[in-house]
Amino acid sequence: MPLSLVIFGASGDLTSRKLIPAMFQLFRKGRLPAGTQIIGSARTPFSDDAWRQALAKTTQEFNGKHFDQAAWDKFAPAIHYHAGDINTASDFEGLHKRLTELEGSAGATRVYYLATAPHTYEEIVEQLGASGLADEVHGPRRIVIEKPFGTDSASARHLNEVVHSVFHEQQVYRIDHYLGKETVQNILVLRFANTIFEPVWNRNYVDHVQITVAEEVAVGRRGSFYDETGILRDMFQNHLLQLLTITAMEAPVRYEAEAVRDEKVKVLSAIRPMAPETVAGATLRGQYLGYRNEPGVKPDSQTATFGAVRLAVDNWRWHGVPFYLRSGKAMSCRTTQIVVQFRQPPHMVFDSQPDHACDADQLVIQIQPAEGIQLHMQTKVPDAGMKLRQTDLEFSYSREFKGVMPEAYERLLLDVFQGDASLFARADEVELAWGIIDPLVSAWQKQAQPPLEIYEPGLWGPTSAAEWMDKQGRQWFDSCPVLS
Repeated sequence: MPLSLVIFGASGDLTSRKLIPAMFQLFRKGRLPAGTQIIGSARTPFSDDAWRQALAKTTQEFNGKHFDQAAWDKFAPAIHYHAGDINTASDFEGLHKRLTELEGSAGATRVYYLATAPHTYEEIVEQLGASGLADEVHGPRRIVIEKPFGTDSASARHLNEVVHSVFHEQQVYRIDHYLGKETVQNILVLRFANTIFEPVWNRNYVDHVQITVAEEVAVGRRGSFYDETGILRDMFQNHLLQLLTITAMEAPVRYEAEAVRDEKVKVLSAIRPMAPETVAGATLRGQYLGYRNEPGVKPDSQTATFGAVRLAVDNWRWHGVPFYLRSGKAMSCRTTQIVVQFRQPPHMVFDSQPDHACDADQLVIQIQPAEGIQLHMQTKVPDAGMKLRQTDLEFSYSREFKGVMPEAYERLLLDVFQGDASLFARADEVELAWGIIDPLVSAWQKQAQPPLEIYEPGLWGPTSAAEWMDKQGRQWFDSCPVLS
């Protein structure tokens, strides 16, 4: 069946930088259904040709030397524009008429993508329902909703109720672009397609797990948004908890949407709730020096730009194994990585190597930008008696696979078109994630605990972060990704 992708917020940055380039790449690879149409909608007045020309320029900038003008000329006629205001019912009626004309009597699978500000989601969903655009008489109807999905448990629950009043859960795709990254999906393959990792992927052999999403850039032009959001809502509720669930989940019965999401929900359900009095000891928060001078930021802002959280997963596999989640702005480098820190050997048999001098094994999964996997393990130094040194076994995507790594949105959009929700959050998953983060947000805001620490840009957050880990007998993996 032909496909119609309707993008609300078509004049925005997400559309030009991510969605259209991803659709163009899918077109070049021959992965879009015949008769695919892209219809952009926003208040900005554009003709079809004017929008095509604007998108040609931004797509060329995004793709760089990989831009193919001949392929674009074949792709561009499928792009259309329909000006409209999300608050005006007649504009949705006009959109309905335009889509019917483009699709013809055969109908099409229709995907509505909300690339708009989060506060508009509810209005768009209600207008889609009232105008009949959500009816499935002439083909499947699906809706893609960007993060953040709500700002806390109550708002997420309310938004779910609004969405479910128009769409069934099977039609809803709550997108987190991190899950579209090849290296994130490779975690499932690493664990469940190999026999050497799963037997040691538990409390008997793992000391702790670190998940870091560090950004080298400062807040910049996002100041007004970020000052109302903060690091917990911006990164922890979605990206970090998603990475945690994939790292900690049990093997699904099969690689199928509901089976995968069932296991992720089980992990979130097993995370120990954090009482207000325990937040100060289990979290850290910081703010980079100069944040209060960013445009749109309050001069006395207490918003955290760095956070570290220790979580416990109370199930059979992970009991007693802490999960350390960390993220921040203006840090040493840009990296997203998962470190599985194994336990020390129970007894060191080499007299020349005392117990405290032997580094335990580590499995480091680099999500970005140096995509790959490193296994840090002990080996013997040649011609030096029984002296040991930690060395690496390494898998690098760029070395093993030729070509350009696909953008996350390519995979996620294709999954939506094919009706595969494996890499998308379910309603209960979103609400559980907010339930974990809400108590932390409350303690940081209302109790001002733990204290907000100022850190210099270019570091790995506040200096107390290393001291905090040292008191627990552990160390952060503070290493910028280098894969040969």
